[in-house]
Amino acid sequence: MSKSENLLMLADSEHDANMLYAVGMFVPDPFIYLRLGGRPYIVLSDLEIDRAPRSAPHCRALALSKYQESLRKQGVKSPGHAHVIAAILREKKIRSVVVPPNFPFGVAGELKKLGVRLTTTKGNFFPEREIKDASEVKKISAALMMAEVGMSEAMQVLRASKIGRDRRLMFHNVALTSEKLRAVIDCAILQASGLPANTIVAGGIQGCDPHERGFGPLRANEPIIIDIFPRSAKTGYFGDITRTVVRGKASEGVRRLYETVFKGQGIGFKKVRAGVSTNEVHHGITGYFESQGYKTGRRNGRMEGFFHGTGHGLGLDIHESPRMGQFSSGKLVTGQVVTVEPGLYYPGLGGVRLEDVALVTQNGARNLTRFEKQLEI
Repeated sequence: MSKSENLLMLADSEHDANMLYAVGMFVPDPFIYLRLGGRPYIVLSDLEIDRAPRSAPHCRALALSKYQESLRKQGVKSPGHAHVIAAILREKKIRSVVVPPNFPFGVAGELKKLGVRLTTTKGNFFPEREIKDASEVKKISAALMMAEVGMSEAMQVLRASKIGRDRRLMFHNVALTSEKLRAVIDCAILQASGLPANTIVAGGIQGCDPHERGFGPLRANEPIIIDIFPRSAKTGYFGDITRTVVRGKASEGVRRLYETVFKGQGIGFKKVRAGVSTNEVHHGITGYFESQGYKTGRRNGRMEGFFHGTGHGLGLDIHESPRMGQFSSGKLVTGQVVTVEPGLYYPGLGGVRLEDVALVTQNGARNLTRFEKQLEI
């Protein structure tokens, strides 16, 4: 958005990344943000307003209760957010504001009745979110370290596990399941001041569904996809890492699948640089996969091959702009932070995915991920 445009948001900042980006403080309940004449305002309840000067010093904090009291004196029985917004805009002699696409529909209708004209954005509400400054890169790197802490704990448990009957992995004489290993990962992330959510531990054929969280016993000699994407409790920024491992001995088919994905990811990293089209990164990897005989398409009623994007932007949202996929558009820009996560999935073999995080620079990609890649453990 242009700095000269008047903006309005109504959301909480724990779940809405645009609000957190604009304000910089966590507030669990929806509140009002206005940028009027280039100056940011936040309208907070009495519960929140006293911490605003230290948590959001760049914003002028206004008391919701004072506006509601004034509106009641004017005859408004139950002044809600819409009445308060309209009152502030009247004070500033402003009749039109720009809102994000997810602005509450009910409040939008109330504002229309109160004479406020709303328009919405076609692209990102804050396009500058795509470009990370040095402090944001540090915050993403810190969140990524939390993910790596979880991954390290998972690897230790897998290495210490024994192979029991029916190839079931046993840990402390109890079957090691996706649920138990996920709990180990999530506890480690919590201890590192991260917030885990929907961590993936998917073994065997379960790994062929890229967003399957995984369930039941884990087995030796088959690939296990571990995808960890925690949020920093302090900053709200995300980390993201995926590794595929085999406890025991990988088959030749799985070994070749892994080597192909590993080399494909390397091709992706070589292509990531400022000025390169986002879909060019993806096509470079898919072209290599096809040259190695790994086709993508529907077979026996389900997708197989490489049927998701190569990567996505990472920041205050786990998935944000830019996207790197078959139909993505635009070119990479210095300062963007993106994942590079190719994968191959075949029900007869299992799934393999590897994911690292890259900072886009003029000269190439700087890998922010430090965790090792090793197939057999």
